[in-house]
Amino acid sequence: MVRRIKNIGHWLLAVFATLIYGFPAGKLTVIGITGTDGKTSTAFLLFHLLQSAKLPVSMVSTVKAVIGRQIYDTGFHVTTPSPFFLQKLLKKAKSAGSRFLVLETTSHALDQFRTLGTSIDIAVITNISHEHLDYHGNLEKYLEAKAKILKGVKTAILNRDDASFNILKKKVKGKTITFSLDKTADYTPKSVDLPESDPAFQKANMLAALAAAREVGVDLKTAEKALRTFSGVPGRMERVKNGHGINVIIDFAHKINALKEALAFARTQTRNKLIVVFGTAGLRDRLKRPTMGELAAKAADFVVLTAEDPRTEDVRNIIAQIAKGCLNAGMQEKNKNFGGDNLQRDNKYFFRIPDRQEAINFAIRKLAKKGDTVIVCGKGHEKSMCYGKIEYPWDEKQAVLKALDF
Repeated sequence: MVRRIKNIGHWLLAVFATLIYGFPAGKLTVIGITGTDGKTSTAFLLFHLLQSAKLPVSMVSTVKAVIGRQIYDTGFHVTTPSPFFLQKLLKKAKSAGSRFLVLETTSHALDQFRTLGTSIDIAVITNISHEHLDYHGNLEKYLEAKAKILKGVKTAILNRDDASFNILKKKVKGKTITFSLDKTADYTPKSVDLPESDPAFQKANMLAALAAAREVGVDLKTAEKALRTFSGVPGRMERVKNGHGINVIIDFAHKINALKEALAFARTQTRNKLIVVFGTAGLRDRLKRPTMGELAAKAADFVVLTAEDPRTEDVRNIIAQIAKGCLNAGMQEKNKNFGGDNLQRDNKYFFRIPDRQEAINFAIRKLAKKGDTVIVCGKGHEKSMCYGKIEYPWDEKQAVLKALDF
């Protein structure tokens, strides 16, 4: 009930914002992208494909907004900006001469009417899995919120491999385009020439982006060529070069499936041991914490549990809930004094180090050896860490570079 009342307020703000800025989306072809995982990568990929085809395009994503030649910060921990900021960006995109807008959006934004007045012409749903159940209550309501992006669209681009495909397809009134890694679909690895070295989940994102690009007139060969010049997304499977012979990767994975996919790919990239550093956010879905601990324990050799925006929760309590999953998977716990030469590398261990910089230092300096892979998950591109109600400056890459300076 409280949320419904709040959403009425969100609706009024969205209507007011649209009126103030004169419904700028009406002059743009808006391609909306949502899903549990892969939203940002798909948005960046699509933006790159349209730019490569010389189409006038702007983008609003988790990482940043690119409007014409200007770059804007879209805010702390926010995928879709507030209605006023979004409508302001749309008006700037129209003024900059853009004809297309790539818009990354979340279930929260769709539920809270942040995209109201932004008529979405083409909707892409990458996948639906366990996430944000603290807000939505259950998976069915979460799926319903995601499906709101399909209302009134001319074309829906759906993942044939996803468990929610049949439910979502029934909600589409316009045209449905499909993509799949291993099923019959409009776009598959057999019908599209994809780069060979990318992980499976990135190939799925590529197919989704390419399908959307084709819908706005991009030639298939142009799109396939552009996929090979894509430089990636900051904080998404970003490799950090170093002189220690350690393969260090930064990734934004903070959801169950995203962490699973990230660790599966990282395992293929290591010659020796796989080390993961991660936590889970405070005041967010508590149910996923032990599940993430269990899958990390099964996928990695060493797990370092740490802070990730604890907010007003005690970070030690959050870590304890993740640790239950590690213990359930049979992983042994050791304290941080057990690193370095004391470490028996034939066994699998997890560690609790609440301070994130200390945790990254420990993983790289004490646990990792030449040929190992360290993947640091959960913060990616974000530039702050929330403790209490305050956002403190945090840069994941700088933290990793600091750890590597030994």
